[in-house]
Amino acid sequence: MRNKNNKHLGIEIDPELHYKLHYISKYYGRSANGEILYLIRQEIKAFEKAEGEIELPAPTDAN
Repeated sequence: MRNKNNKHLGIEIDPELHYKLHYISKYYGRSANGEILYLIRQEIKAFEKAEGEIELPAPTDAN
């Protein structure tokens, strides 16, 4: 079931990149979406290790 608090991100990619993404995700037993999330998390972890933790803004009541 989808988490309604999650954000949606739509991207456009060329066919070769799309194919290779699906090839890699299948190799690791992940969906393409799961592979993208894994890669994003890895990049954020590397960035924060090098540059310091990214602070999240304080929550607001407006959505």
